[in-house]
Amino acid sequence: MRDLKIPDQRHPEKAHRPDNAQPKKPDWIRVKAPTSAGYKQTRDLMRENKLVTVCEEAGCPNVGECWSQGHATMMIMGEICTRGCSFCNVATGKPDALDVFEPGRVAHAVEKLGLKHVVITSVDRDDLEDGGAEHFAQTIRAIRHRSPSTTIEILTPDFLKCGPEVLEKVVEARPDVFNHNLETVPSLYPTVRPGARYFHSLRLLQRVKELDPAMFTKSGIMVGLGEEAHEVRQVMDDMRSADIDFLTIGQYLQPTPKHHAVAKFVTPEEFKAYEKAAYSKSFLMVSATPLTRSSYHAGDDFAQLRSARLAKLGRA
Repeated sequence: MRDLKIPDQRHPEKAHRPDNAQPKKPDWIRVKAPTSAGYKQTRDLMRENKLVTVCEEAGCPNVGECWSQGHATMMIMGEICTRGCSFCNVATGKPDALDVFEPGRVAHAVEKLGLKHVVITSVDRDDLEDGGAEHFAQTIRAIRHRSPSTTIEILTPDFLKCGPEVLEKVVEARPDVFNHNLETVPSLYPTVRPGARYFHSLRLLQRVKELDPAMFTKSGIMVGLGEEAHEVRQVMDDMRSADIDFLTIGQYLQPTPKHHAVAKFVTPEEFKAYEKAAYSKSFLMVSATPLTRSSYHAGDDFAQLRSARLAKLGRA
């Protein structure tokens, strides 16, 4: 492992940021607090198996709806990230050692929930030699063993500090969908995603297709961070150049005053225009709404994604 000097505290970099006012949310992105029995059952199962979900860690607005239906995006490799992105509410600091039993616990939860489709994501682990690639692969294999009919979608870090061979470990485990989010337009990377590199992330997704042309690839961005519409359309073009199949676009929601300010609440009509533009660029699947998140309705979207590919092959 690398001996990185990572501060051992929660959100150390956020303490030095100036406060940004949190504007009132418009009606179209307000959601009800979760209260259903299904929500409680999913929450209790996660607690019982000592599993972390990005639903809670990132403060997803759709947690009530998804957990009520038994859907949850599981976050492996701990709840402390080695990066400090200004949009993200996940804690930053020095992570604990990997839990070798975690892949089995994730697989058990997937089996017990009876999931047809599962999304697995993680924090960034720049402290690990392979960025956690082998842990992703072990988790995929464990799910395949316990629940062979479940389709698997992964949402990975960028593996920026690793050699190119680590990506092969993950692809060889054969997830059904490989997702890595670009998050925003290139001009905002220095302030929104300072530890990442736009073209590295783009190349990562392109490389997945080179390793396995049949694997579905997916990426997403947030809007309302200060980007221009023409920049969003350029990102779409860049994604299609990398042969990305599925694009998600959602509204950025500021977690706390210490996070990046909301520059704009994008209207549903503007989201519809983005969706139309994306389909015109030949994405197989597009989800562009204010409440869209990477794993929101992921199972239903995966079914549509497969149908779209079959329809495209049928027309060829």
